[in-house]
Amino acid sequence: MSRRSGSARPAAASSREVTVSRVSRLVVAAAALLLLLLYVTPMWRIDLGAPQYPEGLGLRIWIHQIEGASPNDLRNINGLNHYIGMHAIEPDQIAELRYMPVIVGALLVTGLLVALLGRRSLLFGWLGAYLAVAIAGLVDFWKWEYEYGHELDPTAAIKIPGMAFQPPLIGGKQLLNFHASSWPDVGGAAAIVSLTIVLLVGFVELRRWRRTRRAPFAAAAVAVAAACAAPAPRAIAYDSDECAHCHMTIADPRLAAELVTRTGKTYVFDDPGCLADFLAAGRVDASAIHSLWIADFTSPEGRLLPADQAWLVRSEAIRTPMDHGLAATPTAAAAESLRDARGGEVVRWAQVAATAGAES
Repeated sequence: MSRRSGSARPAAASSREVTVSRVSRLVVAAAALLLLLLYVTPMWRIDLGAPQYPEGLGLRIWIHQIEGASPNDLRNINGLNHYIGMHAIEPDQIAELRYMPVIVGALLVTGLLVALLGRRSLLFGWLGAYLAVAIAGLVDFWKWEYEYGHELDPTAAIKIPGMAFQPPLIGGKQLLNFHASSWPDVGGAAAIVSLTIVLLVGFVELRRWRRTRRAPFAAAAVAVAAACAAPAPRAIAYDSDECAHCHMTIADPRLAAELVTRTGKTYVFDDPGCLADFLAAGRVDASAIHSLWIADFTSPEGRLLPADQAWLVRSEAIRTPMDHGLAATPTAAAAESLRDARGGEVVRWAQVAATAGAES
């Protein structure tokens, strides 16, 4: 009879505890690529509406430039602002427009690297940097608007004591007869969506990390509980576990057997005869044995019966993995019925153990 080797056990992935899931990596890559829209679409828009300008005036703020919504809008806005003492908007003089493309590019590239490497620490670090850049950008934009609307030329033609002309950071605001509104444009909306996605990924991975941190404590609790409980047979992994005696893979639940020591260690077998031979070989000292178990041949799932309570049939017509021809049943009546069907004799475990030369 050919013997099947036990299935190989998969190697433990040492990086599992420090890597993010494949889905999270793909989502991070998509979020990083969304930042490309900042290079081809405006980031923010400020619109001004007034009776004398029925079509309105507007500014479009990109990461590298500021321009009018229409060709003459920036010039017209600077002309109006001159009368109330506001500084002219000169894109070439705004330092942020020079280094913002570099910052966004760095976020994009590092985001793709995080997705490629999949390290949880890199994800959290990148998320922190992304959030810091977003907050710093909004604070800087608000500061620019504040200075723009408060630092007025004292010699301006129009002076209104106590009046400030700061546009809103987001939303709408009335400034004299102009209504100013400030909202993210396509690029800004893409950046907001991107950051929101990354925050959600970070939240999911933080929960996974916390569960990972709790896992060793849970395992320890299970181990303690197991140590405190009475030794008992374990569930056999069929088509995976090996017989402790013949080393064949255990396949038939109806013919399995198990030995449990007083310390809770278990040995599993593919044939009741293998259990008897294992005991006969003295592989485990009799004083260390807590209990012996044999699968119920009449139960498809192979429920385990205490060996000393089982009724066994020994017959050449019963095919077992190592040809011992032994099958266990829970009652004498069930054993007699099996004997009538297969022939042979009804025996108890003490007889089987004695035949193998082992003490029961």
